[in-house]
Amino acid sequence: MTQKEFDSKVKDLFDEYEKFVTRKNEPVKENNGIFTRFKYPVVTAEHAPVFWRYDLDYNTNPNLLERIGVNAAFNAGAMEFNGKIVLMLRAEGADRKSFFAVAESPNGIDNFRFWDYAVTIPEIPGNPDTNVYDMRLVKHEDGWIYGLFCTERKDPEAPVSDTSSANAQCGIVRSKDLINWERLPDLKTKSPQQRNVVLHPEFINGKYAFYTRPQDGFIDAGTGGGIGWGLSDSIEKAVIEKETIIDDRQYHTIKEVKNGMGPAPFKTGKGWLQLAHGVRNTAAGLRYVLYMFLTDLKQPDKIIAEPAGYFIAPQGDERVGDVSNVVFSNGWVKKDNGDVYVYYASSDSRMHVAATTVDKLLDYVLNTPPDKLRSAESVKQRNELIKKNLEIIKKFNL
Repeated sequence: MTQKEFDSKVKDLFDEYEKFVTRKNEPVKENNGIFTRFKYPVVTAEHAPVFWRYDLDYNTNPNLLERIGVNAAFNAGAMEFNGKIVLMLRAEGADRKSFFAVAESPNGIDNFRFWDYAVTIPEIPGNPDTNVYDMRLVKHEDGWIYGLFCTERKDPEAPVSDTSSANAQCGIVRSKDLINWERLPDLKTKSPQQRNVVLHPEFINGKYAFYTRPQDGFIDAGTGGGIGWGLSDSIEKAVIEKETIIDDRQYHTIKEVKNGMGPAPFKTGKGWLQLAHGVRNTAAGLRYVLYMFLTDLKQPDKIIAEPAGYFIAPQGDERVGDVSNVVFSNGWVKKDNGDVYVYYASSDSRMHVAATTVDKLLDYVLNTPPDKLRSAESVKQRNELIKKNLEIIKKFNL
């Protein structure tokens, strides 16, 4: 390839990229009334800039080969920042290592662009992270923006032949600008492993409050599991002495195998709206869905409403990816006008958005029947609705 041909191909790469990232997204007609999906994922591996993946120097890459690939972009924290919507994405390279990267959009629905550089997360001296992922962004009332994420390290007690056993804990960083991050010590609890830890955005009795997910093992919940709750006197040396399970796993439900908190909750006049993920086993493997519940304004660890079943489940192309049949969320944004954007990943591969409102979510959480846990009771609920509606239908002569 000549220098001229090289330059032309570089231009083509940038032109194609520009067309892709500026593509307008379109709402998809839904019939459940709760939220609206959109035609295209909002962020994918293809959103990674050309200059992240290619060496653009003719002298060192005369064939213009991709040098450092990006495999996926998913499981993003989210917030409004400087008038835009920003996603703190879990980007995954072709080498399987995850890292954090910020993408921003003027409207939260399309035109997401990565910031020039990936996020540099300081490591803890003497205890480096092997892998980091799934950051929750929280604007805390203490004035800091916190990022809570999973830090994964190889299990030091595993035999040399075991190359998959790992320990997961909650890493904590804080920032004012999403660029410069201060690393704090990992959260300490009495649980062997912690994943999906979320910081409550307000002090509770003058303490930092955490939603936890205690586990015995890296993958299996074991005797642990459920969404926990604990308080710490400090964030700079966060220690939870007592964890209380506030939302447990339950047989033959969407959360029978595992469940964990999604993003930090947001406050409404009727309580704290909470978004979580539930996992059940199927003949095809684990299935991840999202579900919601409402907790008390003064006691955020007390559930006051919980509709049955899932809020969002994977459908269509969302079911296909590196880890299929999965939706996962660790970021949402509530705007001042009451609009809510729920950012969710599908199958550990890409990011989507679902648009709704605070009013719709409260209606859904407060007025959708709870899970009665038995088929007979489920039939009873449905037949009561059918009976009511058949009487209403008579008025319309349908």
